Amino acid sequence: MFVSRTAILAAVAATASWAVPATAADIGGTWLRDTGASQVKFASCGGGAVCGHIAWLKPGIETPAKVGQKIFFDMKPNGPDSWSGSAFNPEDGKTYTGKMSLSGNTLTTSGCVMGGMICKSTTWTRVN
Repeated sequence: MFVSRTAILAAVAATASWAVPATAADIGGTWLRDTGASQVKFASCGGGAVCGHIAWLKPGIETPAKVGQKIFFDMKPNGPDSWSGSAFNPEDGKTYTGKMSLSGNTLTTSGCVMGGMICKSTTWTRVN
């Protein structure tokens, strides 16, 4: 049985594409919280991770949060358009297991406790 070189290369390429893990989309940039009270800027922070810090707080809102404060740590892709890492809540001073998922220009973040059994989510809209 004769198999052409082109057929072999095509089979190798197809098999190799199965082994490539799905990558998360780019979430770099600034995002506005659904309450309009803050903006977070996400950028690469090394090792394939993304981190987010507070870029803006709405004037007149009383909060322990500070501009420049990092609130998302080591968020690494864990599938298409999703990340996991740690999230810091300035309101209670605690760090939680963090998750993020992207759908178009909407980013949903959540901080979880008890192995992900109890989570609180926030929705963000891309500013730039």
